[in-house]
Amino acid sequence: MIKKSIFSMAVLLMSLIGTASAAVKVEQAAPDFNLVNSNGQSVNLSDYKGKFVVLEWTNHLCPYVKKHYESDNIPSMQRKYTDQDIVWLSIISSAPGKQGYIDGPKSDDLTASRNAAPTHVLFDPEGTVGKSYAAKTTPHMYIIDPEGTLKYAGGIDSIKSAKIADIAKAENYVDSALTALLAGNDVKKKLTPPYGCSVKYKS
Repeated sequence: MIKKSIFSMAVLLMSLIGTASAAVKVEQAAPDFNLVNSNGQSVNLSDYKGKFVVLEWTNHLCPYVKKHYESDNIPSMQRKYTDQDIVWLSIISSAPGKQGYIDGPKSDDLTASRNAAPTHVLFDPEGTVGKSYAAKTTPHMYIIDPEGTLKYAGGIDSIKSAKIADIAKAENYVDSALTALLAGNDVKKKLTPPYGCSVKYKS
């Protein structure tokens, strides 16, 4: 109980001091932020300057998120790209009492049970970071290059559906963007419509 209380206090503190700037735009600098992970450790986006970073807004109870985890679509991408030294940050902006809000131990259990491999799961219960990135849905995906520039923002793929069968038919925007960037090429589709459940912000 004490450990859980300390974790909750740390999450609240770090979310309050997160960056509260105007919404980021593609081809502009991605706002830095400071959040805590499932172990209560402080994580800054700037810690990963010099590396590609994927931001994934998530809510484990959202049917659209379930689609991509139960099919192994997101976990397989996490494993594929973290093996290539790309940082994958899954961010939960669900507020306390709202759908998708969880604590660190529950987050670790979910990661293990879904064979997921994010670099960190981060907690944004005040919604400060989510709003600074204009994150609207779960999932909502962003890719930041080693210089700290946002190179992609939008949906995970091209078919707005909660059906697992549609994954194979869709263009995976995140995979396509990362493939291009790793090859030294420009991203063809830099901004796409996100789809999924609304982020369950505090207000």
